[in-house]
Amino acid sequence: MKQRRLGASGPMTSAVGLGCMGMSEFYGATDDAASLRTMERTLELGVTHFDSADTHGLGHNELLLGRFVAQGGASRGQQVTLATKFGLVRAAGRYERRIDNSPAYIRTACEASLQRLGVERIGLYYCHRRDPAVPIEDVVGAMGDLVTAGKVAAIGLSEVSVDTLRRAHAVFPVAAVQSEYSLWSREPEVDMLAACARLGAAFVTYSPLGRAFSPAPWT
Repeated sequence: MKQRRLGASGPMTSAVGLGCMGMSEFYGATDDAASLRTMERTLELGVTHFDSADTHGLGHNELLLGRFVAQGGASRGQQVTLATKFGLVRAAGRYERRIDNSPAYIRTACEASLQRLGVERIGLYYCHRRDPAVPIEDVVGAMGDLVTAGKVAAIGLSEVSVDTLRRAHAVFPVAAVQSEYSLWSREPEVDMLAACARLGAAFVTYSPLGRAFSPAPWT
């Protein structure tokens, strides 16, 4: 499996990653045992990048990833890059959500994710969604503090504009931008891909297969 570096100084990871959200909710019934077997096989095939978020399954997804890492022993924690996110806050049993980008919440959310994942450092920590009421400089400043403290290896932003990326990168190096990109969702081609290339940030796609879109059969 080809390897890529996240940003100019982030961790090396596989060019292909596994998005784990569906193992906890949104796409039908879930099976933890089957999900763990899928992760094991994915790693055997050379994929070392595993993507999650604290809101996926209200922490369940991170706990599942933590089990996967623990089953492989100390060496697995060094082998894989765990990416997770903060910012979308939900209550149990409800889909409605709010966005929290406050520095205090970022610190609290990071500690909770570290505990669920069972690791000392998160490989890539994203701001899942932006709250425009909180200056991006404050958000990235708090995230940069987590890197300095050794709790996070690299930081990322999800679903942001080029202007937000530039302002953020001026405060602390942004290793990755994650947005939807597929055959029929091509907005990143307008300016984001070029901006990431200029700044040395990786562009990480989600739903590259169009959310498993299946066209109607010919009749």
